Amino acid sequence: MNELGYIDLRSDTVTHPTIEMREAMLRAEVGDDVYQDDTTTNELERYAATVLGKEAALFVPSGTMGNQVGVLVHTQRGQEIILGSEAHIFVHEVGGAAVLAGVSMKTLHFQGDIPEPAKIEAAIRPNDIHQPDTGLICMENALSNGSVVPLEVMKEVYDLAGKYKLPVHLDGARLFNAAEYLAVDVRDITRYTDTVNVCLSKGLCAPVGSIFAGSAKIVASARKWRKLLGGGMRQTGFLAAPGLIALRDMTKRLRDDHENAKYLASRLSQLDQVTVKEDRLDINMVFFTVDADEKLLSRLPEAFALDGILINEREDGIEWRWVTHKDIEKQDIDKVVKKFEEILADPSFYY
Repeated sequence: MNELGYIDLRSDTVTHPTIEMREAMLRAEVGDDVYQDDTTTNELERYAATVLGKEAALFVPSGTMGNQVGVLVHTQRGQEIILGSEAHIFVHEVGGAAVLAGVSMKTLHFQGDIPEPAKIEAAIRPNDIHQPDTGLICMENALSNGSVVPLEVMKEVYDLAGKYKLPVHLDGARLFNAAEYLAVDVRDITRYTDTVNVCLSKGLCAPVGSIFAGSAKIVASARKWRKLLGGGMRQTGFLAAPGLIALRDMTKRLRDDHENAKYLASRLSQLDQVTVKEDRLDINMVFFTVDADEKLLSRLPEAFALDGILINEREDGIEWRWVTHKDIEKQDIDKVVKKFEEILADPSFYY
C-alpha cells in the first residue's frame, strides 16, 4: 500500500520514491546539464555506464525517449528496423520511430514474443533497389508479457546481427528484473547489445528518468538527438540523485517483487473463475483471465476502486495484468484477493 492508502496494481511505474530518494534530491549538487556541469547527473551517467558494461551513458527523461534515441543514432531516414510485433517501440511509442527517425518497422510474430533468429534473418532486406535497407534490430528484455528472453537467444540474435553488420538496440525497461530472473549480472545481458535503454522509474522507484547507454561515440550522438527531442535539461541533479539510489540499492530488492508476484498468482489460482498464465510468471507481472459475465468484467476496475484498489482495464480486451512492486506487500495481496472473492460471489452488487 502506498503512502496515500491505495493498493495500486496497475504498473510498477506507480511506485513512490523512498524517503532516502527525497532527501537525496534535497541535497543534490546541481549545475546545467546541457553544459554537462551537473555533477550529480555526471556521476549517475558514469555509474550507469559501469553497471551496464558500456563506455558511456546518458540520462533521458523517459524510456520512450531512450528507445527513440536508440533508433535515431543507428539509422537513416528510409531504412527499416526489425522488431517483434508486440515490442514496446512498435506498440506503445506513438509511432515515434516512423515520425522521428523516418524509418519503417518490420514487425515479426514470435511464439511467446521470444525472438526467433531464423525469422529475423529472413526479414533482413537484400540489396534490392525496390526495398528499404535494414538498419537496426531491436530486442526487449524483460518482455512486456511477463517473460524473460534466454541469454542464448540474445547471443544468437546478436551474432546474426554481426554477420550482417547490423546494430542491436535493447529495450531494457525492466532489464534488472530480467537479470534477477536469470540470476546473472546485467552485463551478461547487455554484452549482446550495442545500445540499451533502462528505466529508473519502473520498479526501481525513481520518480523520473531512464538511462541510454552504448559506446562513447554513440552516446555523444545520442546527446545531440536528446537535445533535438527537447530532452536537454538544466539542473537534472535533483532527478539524477534518486536515479543513483535506484541503480545502487533498489535493484537489490526486485526479488521481493518477483516473490510477491508468485504469491499473488497462487492466491488468484485458488479462485475457481480465475485462470493464471503460469507460463509468463518470470518477473513481477501476473496475467490472468476471468470467467465471468461481461457486464461484471467491464466494471471490475470501478468495483475494486470502491475499496481503494487500483487496476487497469483488460489488455486487448482479453486478459488482466496486475503488477507487484515496492509498494505492494503480502497483506495487500490478501486484501485484494478477498475483495475479488466478494465481487465474484455477489456480482450483482456492482452492476
